[in-house]
Amino acid sequence: MRSGGGVAGVSPGNVPVYYGSNLKVVDRRLRVAELVLRCVIFGLGVLAAVLVVSDTQVKVIFSIQKKAKFTDMKALVFLVIANGIAAAYSLVQGLRCVVSMVRGSVLFNRPLAWAIFSGDQVMAYLTLAAVAAAAQSAVFSELGQPELQWMKICNMYGKFCTQVGEGIASAVVVSLSMVTISCISAFNLFRLYGGNKGKSSGRW
Repeated sequence: MRSGGGVAGVSPGNVPVYYGSNLKVVDRRLRVAELVLRCVIFGLGVLAAVLVVSDTQVKVIFSIQKKAKFTDMKALVFLVIANGIAAAYSLVQGLRCVVSMVRGSVLFNRPLAWAIFSGDQVMAYLTLAAVAAAAQSAVFSELGQPELQWMKICNMYGKFCTQVGEGIASAVVVSLSMVTISCISAFNLFRLYGGNKGKSSGRW
């Protein structure tokens, strides 16, 4: 049964996604934006992890070889793990977006919306925490800490620090994209409790 551009009679457990042609356009754009962002997160998340993991540099100090690698800094290990998890999560969610867009008619229910929202929130906090920790370690490596007699490590391992910096830059984009997606998923969730209750087109 149609009424004013919407469809009534949603099965139990399913709730309205939007109502009206204007909201259809908005919803379609949100879906495309979400898919693009998840692809960005996947690509840059993998790139950040690879840049950091593959980064090594050997220096000879008084005939002794010293090798710098990411495992020497726990913050970098955390960064690699966080970006790996974010990339895998975004791949799964990206496939979900593609399937729903191809099918073209998907009823959205609150449990699924809550699951996506919760997952996106966790990933956003995880990636932000990893970037913050890695950035702090990078600052100490670049500037040192004279009060604690910490050396400027990047003066010795310039190549290593440069590549780590590239990895952190990619991770920053990942975290910002994840925050944006968490906002989109929050919108998708809370509009299910909005004024469109009882009206639905049932389409993404």
